[in-house]
Amino acid sequence: MKKTRFIVLGVLVGVLAACTTPRTPAPVVDRRPGIGAGNATPGTASEAPKAPEGRGYYTVKKSDTLYRIALEFGQSYRDIVAWNKLENANDIKVDQVLRVQPPDTGSALAGGAQIGNVSTSSGVEVRSLGSAPSTPAAIPASGGNKSTPRGDKRPYSDSALAELQKPDATPSVDTSKSVVPAAPVTTAADTAAASAADDEGRVDWMWPAEGKPSGAFDQGKKGIDIPGKAGQPVVAAAGGKVMYAGSGIRGYGNLVIIKHTSILLSAYAHNKTILVKEGQTVSKGQKIAEMGNSDSDTVKLHFEIRQQGKPVDPSKFLPSR
Repeated sequence: MKKTRFIVLGVLVGVLAACTTPRTPAPVVDRRPGIGAGNATPGTASEAPKAPEGRGYYTVKKSDTLYRIALEFGQSYRDIVAWNKLENANDIKVDQVLRVQPPDTGSALAGGAQIGNVSTSSGVEVRSLGSAPSTPAAIPASGGNKSTPRGDKRPYSDSALAELQKPDATPSVDTSKSVVPAAPVTTAADTAAASAADDEGRVDWMWPAEGKPSGAFDQGKKGIDIPGKAGQPVVAAAGGKVMYAGSGIRGYGNLVIIKHTSILLSAYAHNKTILVKEGQTVSKGQKIAEMGNSDSDTVKLHFEIRQQGKPVDPSKFLPSR
């Protein structure tokens, strides 16, 4: 009897010990779709898509300002602000990618411009529906359907047999009508060059200030310098619209930029006083500033002409003195 009690007591002690032993919870694996190896875990942000780069875009570098970027690409800084939806013209960061060309022109040039019915990017002729072929083909009067041998029934005779054994008539081509040769294909480069030449021809230039330039055009300084006296008049070298008037571009002091055509602009730097405002239309010879030495060690006018944002030699545009 006592032995039985000891056995029962031992079993109860064992059960109690098993109940009080700490247990490690089983691992729980989230089997929801989209979560697992190689996928982002909950609570972590997915990698943001990279901003577009290439033609029509510019990556901001150290010491860049939006005003200088606009000058380098021949655009208005206000347009760049609008294209990139910037809240502040001064709020740009290093490695930020900015659109520096209008949205429509960048995409049109990237895929190869199509002139008329010809795609210049691949050389394959593309016609719109309903367009006439470049070379007219000879079409039989019967519409091209084969009409022989005929299936009509005739009584047998030597003449009927001879007629049926004649070869099919070959449709003749009327050579009296002359074929107009296809127009030569015009490439996008030819169109751009013609547009640039036309823009250059439409601008009537004059010297922006009295005085002899100190030295010839230098690609390093991007323009010419005309020494003078403080307060000396600075005039618009050609008619156009004031694209910029201010002192936000380092190294230029009080600066005026005038846009003359879609590809040509002129810049007037180191002024003492600016007499025009952004958006104002000015005429050739109109006084726009007074010569000074802002951001310069001497009194002078630094003058630039830029074509598609690139500095060019002003002497090739200005009349000879």
